[in-house]
Amino acid sequence: MADLHPILRELPAVDRLLKEPALGELLERLPRRLVLAAAQETLQSYRQKIYASSKTGQPVTGLDLSPAVLAREAAALALSQSTPSLRPVINATGVVLHTNLGRAPLAAAAAEAVAGIMEHYCNLEIDLEEGVRSSRQAHLEGLLCDLTGAEAAVVVNNNAAAVFLLLNSCATGKEVIVSRGQLVEIGGSFRLPEVMAASGARLVEVGTTNKTYIRDYEMAISDDTVALMKVHPSNYHLVGFTTSVETADLASLAHDRNLLAIEDLGSGLLFDLTRYGLPPEPRVQNSIAAGIDLVAFSGDKLLGGPQAGIIVGRHELIQRIRSNQLARMLRVDKLTVAALEATLRLYLEEEKALQEIPVWRALTMPLSQLLERVETLAVLLQDYFGKEGVILWEGSSRVGGGSLPTAELPTVLLSLQVPHLESSELARRLRCGDPPVMVRLQQERLLLDLRTVNPEQDGLLLKAILAAVGMDGPEK
Repeated sequence: MADLHPILRELPAVDRLLKEPALGELLERLPRRLVLAAAQETLQSYRQKIYASSKTGQPVTGLDLSPAVLAREAAALALSQSTPSLRPVINATGVVLHTNLGRAPLAAAAAEAVAGIMEHYCNLEIDLEEGVRSSRQAHLEGLLCDLTGAEAAVVVNNNAAAVFLLLNSCATGKEVIVSRGQLVEIGGSFRLPEVMAASGARLVEVGTTNKTYIRDYEMAISDDTVALMKVHPSNYHLVGFTTSVETADLASLAHDRNLLAIEDLGSGLLFDLTRYGLPPEPRVQNSIAAGIDLVAFSGDKLLGGPQAGIIVGRHELIQRIRSNQLARMLRVDKLTVAALEATLRLYLEEEKALQEIPVWRALTMPLSQLLERVETLAVLLQDYFGKEGVILWEGSSRVGGGSLPTAELPTVLLSLQVPHLESSELARRLRCGDPPVMVRLQQERLLLDLRTVNPEQDGLLLKAILAAVGMDGPEK
């Protein structure tokens, strides 16, 4: 084995690296311990390279061990490690409710509400008029009842928690009858039967995967039955030879037999989608009007708010849920309350909600507006990559987030190809940029869908693309 001492001695000491301009400048901006650790890690990585090369029996060559080079590498490492792990991302995938990208972005009003609350004390659980303790649910309950027609409401941290808490409060040790075709698996491999089992309720399956009749529920009712449950299969859709029970019919049967009718509605829709060219979807207020006693749904899907699980329904049942000791474990914090309240207030005026809630702005964006934005971006990119590298394609966006799985939103895709650069490598560079950009890869082409890009970010997207290929963007 070659003698490594001479080359190892060429490695500068940590103190020497810290005196280089690249690291010296960072010491003014970043914690010393972070910069020091980056310098040590860089030196260690070079030691490992030297040892690895020596194992081949060949002389160690090609390593620039000058302090300036190592300091620049350590500075890049320090900057990388100082960047927050959770970062804003430009979503150019065309998936409106992208679970991996945080689902629904908040409306400006909701973001402002969160910012205002997080910097100060607030009246989370204080009645300002009476000066006594109150419930954090009071900020949300009135709005939820007004929008859905329910008697009462309670909010927890996500919809899986809402379903769990609902069942644990109202069906522990008792049977809950559910159609076999509605035993869905939601994100992260959480399955409804397992959530039900954990809650203490006993699942009774009826019907078949594609057909369930009202008589199937009737025949399964026993002395241990406490509820009939309907689950909206939000992340898939059965077509063809299918039959399911209408919500009102299920509620009627439940009440005739002195049972509860409960529903996991998932997406939390309040609008009539058919007015905007989308497939029909059950709304929360429809389920309440049909006689469902308790409805659970998400806050960060089609509602367009923060992550939350919302339960609306009969007053005495909601009170039972609130008094469950597990409710405290699953409660929402002040930031969620602020964001959800602001989002719900936008729904008091439908046109305002459509314009200001990002999810609805994206879902209802006219194709003509999309085309105008894409054409503008394409012309700018063609100045750099030529007309052959920037092409417009017809395509479709998706709702995502386990909502409207069959809905296709017509869109205009921008197909980008950069000479001598694989599309997968360009996508990687965009993901690792500042800001990160998420795109589609299809048929070995990189595709951008501006439906899910905030129009105010179009210029930032252009700069991110150019930065990914080492080009300077326009000044404005």
